Amino acid sequence: MANIKAGIIGGAGYTGGELLRILVNHSQVDIAFVHSNSNAGNYIYEVHTDLFGDTELKFTGELSHNIDVLFLCVGHGDARKFLEANPFPETVKLIDLSQDFRLKQKSGIDSRRFVYGLPELNRDAIKHASNIANPGCFATCLQLGLLPLAASNNLNAEVHITATTGSTGAGQSLSATSHFTWRNNNASVYKAFDHQHLNEIGESLTQLQPGFDKDVNFIPYRGDFTRGIIASIYLNSDLTAEDAVKLYSDYYAAHPFTHVTTRNIDLKQIVNTNKCFVQVQKKGNKLFIISIMDNLLKGASGQAVQNMNLIFGLDETAGLRLKAAAF
Repeated sequence: MANIKAGIIGGAGYTGGELLRILVNHSQVDIAFVHSNSNAGNYIYEVHTDLFGDTELKFTGELSHNIDVLFLCVGHGDARKFLEANPFPETVKLIDLSQDFRLKQKSGIDSRRFVYGLPELNRDAIKHASNIANPGCFATCLQLGLLPLAASNNLNAEVHITATTGSTGAGQSLSATSHFTWRNNNASVYKAFDHQHLNEIGESLTQLQPGFDKDVNFIPYRGDFTRGIIASIYLNSDLTAEDAVKLYSDYYAAHPFTHVTTRNIDLKQIVNTNKCFVQVQKKGNKLFIISIMDNLLKGASGQAVQNMNLIFGLDETAGLRLKAAAF
C-alpha cells in the first residue's frame, strides 16, 4: 500500500504542532503540505523548534488537492468557512479538529456528512467514514469516564463532574487567562454548568442510552500546568465495585488506548501519549470515576491520527505508541 498523502491546514498552532510531531514519524504517511498564511516560506522547525533535525518541510500558503486526507487544525468556526471557500474533491478524507461539525444538526456541509470521531463510541462507523469531526478534549475525557454506564443502561442518576485542564487547552493565542503571569500559581473555574462540550457529551450518552435525561453537572477548572486533563466523576449507583470494574474493563477490552484500573492514577502517566486511564471505585452508594488524558493527543491530534488509521485500514495504534513523561 502506498503511503497516505496528508495535508494540514493551520499547522502553526498547538494541535497542528502535535499532529506534525506524530506524522513526521508515522511510517505510512507522507506530509504533502502544511498550510499557514502567517508562516508561509518559513521552516516548520522555526515555529515548532523541537522539530529541528526531524524535518526540512516549510509552511506554505498554497493548497494542493493531490492528497488523501486533510486535517483541519483551525479555530472554532474557521473550518466551515475554510471548506466553503476552498472545496476539496470528495475523494479527499477530512478530519476536522474544531467543533464545527461535532453536533448532529451541524454535521454536514454540501454533500459531506461528518461522523463523530470517538473510536470508543463509533469505531465501526469511523472505518467507513470519509469525514470525521474530532471530539473536544474535555468531551473525550468525560465521555470515556461515562460511556460504559450508558452502554449498559446504568446511567440512572444525575452526574457530578469536576475537571481541570492545562493551559494548552486554551489555544496558542494569548489572552488574559492564558498569559503565564496570570496562569502560574493560580487556578480558576470557567463556564460552570454550561461548557460547550456538554452538548456533544449529551448526544453520545443518549446514543447509547436513549432514555437518559439526567443532569450532567460539569465544573471545569483552568490548571497551573501545561497539558493534560484530570476529571473526577461521581453519581449514585447500585453497581457493586466488582461489577463496575468488570463493566468498564469489558467495554474497553478491545480499545487499545483506554485502560481501566482501581489503582491511583496521575497525569504524568498519560501526558505525551494517546492513552486515557480510567480509575473506578465505589464509595458507599456513589460510583467514583477518575479519567485522565493528554488534551493535545487523545483530546485532539493523537485521536485525529487514530481516526485516520481506522479510515485507511491501518493498525489503529500506528504512529501512536508514544512514551509518557513519567517524571
